[in-house]
Amino acid sequence: MKPVLVVIAHGSRDPRHAATVHALVQQVRSLRPGLRVETGFLDFNVPSVQGVLESLAAEGVRDVVALPLLLTRAFHAKADIPAVLADAPARLRIRQADVLGPSPLLLAALERRLYEAGLSPADKSSTGVVLASAGSTDPEAIAVIAEIAREWRHTGWCAVRPAFASASLPRTQDAVRELRAAGCARVAVAPYVLAPGFLPDRIARGAAQADVLADVLGPAPEVARVLLERYDAARAPMLTAIGA
Repeated sequence: MKPVLVVIAHGSRDPRHAATVHALVQQVRSLRPGLRVETGFLDFNVPSVQGVLESLAAEGVRDVVALPLLLTRAFHAKADIPAVLADAPARLRIRQADVLGPSPLLLAALERRLYEAGLSPADKSSTGVVLASAGSTDPEAIAVIAEIAREWRHTGWCAVRPAFASASLPRTQDAVRELRAAGCARVAVAPYVLAPGFLPDRIARGAAQADVLADVLGPAPEVARVLLERYDAARAPMLTAIGA
């Protein structure tokens, strides 16, 4: 039996968050029909991660890959999720997969969203992009966002600036002003977030003076492919251990 993939989402009081997570998980199922995929939430939504794991154990499931639905390795990936998994039923063999980012596929998803919002590849050289993330107090996570912005700039955009909705600076509106001052003919904001909610709404408000605001990554097919890549990388040593 293949290990069950348990996608661990943060959860939100905003109903759009859970709806988007479920749409992404359905995209994963459509890409790999033989794989069992379950969804658990850390907070606000049901089912909880603990509830999902207990149900799987009660069914007789043995092997699980727990995949954090996160773009960077910050507090949730380093502390919250390991703590929840440590309390899982003892019969389960659980391997925590890596977070989704960084990945070239996520950059492709960001560009998909920008093109869906009205840009075209011909606009790249004259367009400055704000890579707007939720923000974190974790220096590692902030450094990763900055590095993604640097790498993305080299694919042909006029300029790319990181911005953060919380915890770190600059804010989205400040990055928009910086790109205007740098002489970019147009400015686009690309939310580097997976689902709608409080902080993505703050990003949208900060994009008021931009020319283009892309949608969240959501159930983009590239994002679903990243989930499967992380699952496959995590399950490989599990299959070796059980001789599959």
